Amino acid sequence: MSRIYTAESVASGHPDKLADLIADSILDECLRQDENSHVACEVMLSHNKCFLAGEITTKAKVDYIEVAKEVIKEVGYDAESIEYESRIHEQSSDIFGAVSKDEQGAGDQGIVYGYAIKETSNYMPLPITLANRLIRRLEECRKKKYIIGLLPDGKSQVSLEYLDDETVNVVSIVVSAQHRDDKDIEVLRQEIKDLVVDYVFDDYDLSKTTVHINPSGRFVIGGFVADTGLTGRKIIVDTYGGRSHHGGGAFSGKDASKVDRSGAYFARYIAKNIIAANLAYECEVTLSYAIGVATPTSVDVNTFGTGLFEDSKIADAVKKVFDLRVAAVIEKLDLKCPVFAQTSVGGHFGKEYFLWENTDKIWALLDALDEGKEKYKQLSLDI
Repeated sequence: MSRIYTAESVASGHPDKLADLIADSILDECLRQDENSHVACEVMLSHNKCFLAGEITTKAKVDYIEVAKEVIKEVGYDAESIEYESRIHEQSSDIFGAVSKDEQGAGDQGIVYGYAIKETSNYMPLPITLANRLIRRLEECRKKKYIIGLLPDGKSQVSLEYLDDETVNVVSIVVSAQHRDDKDIEVLRQEIKDLVVDYVFDDYDLSKTTVHINPSGRFVIGGFVADTGLTGRKIIVDTYGGRSHHGGGAFSGKDASKVDRSGAYFARYIAKNIIAANLAYECEVTLSYAIGVATPTSVDVNTFGTGLFEDSKIADAVKKVFDLRVAAVIEKLDLKCPVFAQTSVGGHFGKEYFLWENTDKIWALLDALDEGKEKYKQLSLDI
């Protein structure tokens, strides 16, 4: 059966992504000074105004506005021409008490999903992988001036046709890039085709592919002069490009006591280990937590009919192998370190340098499954 899957990505100068990057940079600065900081930071960018809000309880001494200015400048906008306002205050004592007790509980209730698929080397879906590569290459061409006249805002989109589990065609590619007023649009389109699209899709046949580059034409006014940006408004871009469920909770600006973030990272860690162990071709892990409670209220595994064992047996193995308590999740993934700005652009998953991308539980999972290793030998699967 033929199906088309589409995924998109956005550049660091896109107003929503810039808001995420500011929020995570504030989080990192708090953690850099105080690893026990509790942060829930929201950012709104609109018409040359940056508005910071949320709850932060920390011993750190952070000038939140200065952090925002530095991020905006680094991305490529004029940080000095912007009006700033901060309404950040301390976290509710009720929530702080629930999170900080001896057996650390979740900072809020939440349902999170982790996903992995044996479609790419890092077990990410191919459409979101390619969309992210387009944006990464576009940003490289801007920063290194391979393409003169590019500005920070931009988006990409990739549609792939599948027959069963195999990619059979690149249906369409879209790249929209903000540019200077004096940049000829046709020159820009050709440069992006040659240096971005063809670079990323070097191994693909694009003879049947529809390629749209700046399909709306002129894209000079961009960023948060043109559009309002908010934290947490690109949650599908942040995850799996729509190939998995999403609990609805955003990541950026939240410390790891918020299971919207830490739980989603751990669910990805579990799903990736299941795939790396060749227990399935595709896997989605679901965890749910309650505020103030350390252990999940539910654990579920779905291999979409591709599992080597029944999903319930794999789920039982997961419960044996992985410590799902909030404090254990934070410790295992080292989530008190200031690494979060690196997650906020280009997706939170598939970047091998993060601990939730490790595949160190393969043999533990097999040991937890009845005759797991023996079944492996019989099927001649290589791990």
